[in-house]
Amino acid sequence: MEPLLVYPDPPPPVLSQGLDLAGYPWVAVGADADIERLEPADGWPGAVILAVTNPEGAFAMCRALRKGDIPLEPVLLIASAEQLPELDMREDLFDDFCVLPFQPAELDARLRALFHKTGRGARPELVEHGELALNLETYQAAISGKPLDLTYMEYELLKFLASHPGKVFTREILLSRVWGYEYYGGARTVDVHVRRLRAKLGEEHAGLIQTVRSVGYRFGQSRWMG
Repeated sequence: MEPLLVYPDPPPPVLSQGLDLAGYPWVAVGADADIERLEPADGWPGAVILAVTNPEGAFAMCRALRKGDIPLEPVLLIASAEQLPELDMREDLFDDFCVLPFQPAELDARLRALFHKTGRGARPELVEHGELALNLETYQAAISGKPLDLTYMEYELLKFLASHPGKVFTREILLSRVWGYEYYGGARTVDVHVRRLRAKLGEEHAGLIQTVRSVGYRFGQSRWMG
């Protein structure tokens, strides 16, 4: 997936962290000249422009993106509430806007809608379950928009379970499917990783991984349960 164009350079943490959590690669640009100089081989899939700190520079960047032989879209503009009246006269410069302060989930939702509308397909491959999201390209996981600090095997176990919600797996099957047939560790390895995952998910979400007595573990509710 080619990176999004992001203005300004450097972007504020609220923007860079929001994009990182959602799994979108990005490259920051600071001037019109950077658009062509830093452009990916397959072109920019879209742009996120922050107009709060330097509105004139942001609108100039939008105009530069729109004036090419093939005008760039989608362009998501981020503005403050006080700037909303200014947007009425510039609707041709962007495809949607987001108002500060925003939650990472809102930024993600607006980008997802824009890419779906334009068919650019810049959405990374995710495994999602409620407030849990796992990015299969960046090996990042987040719950309620907050990143989870997982080890590689913790991520792999959570990804496997979340990819099969409601299904019960024995410890032996989890060992073979997640750790691999060549792994000779005991079933306690699974228990330890489940305990660590529950702790990192937090009290509110620890119940996503359920213990099935005398069998193993299940992620989420069974379809037979209310």
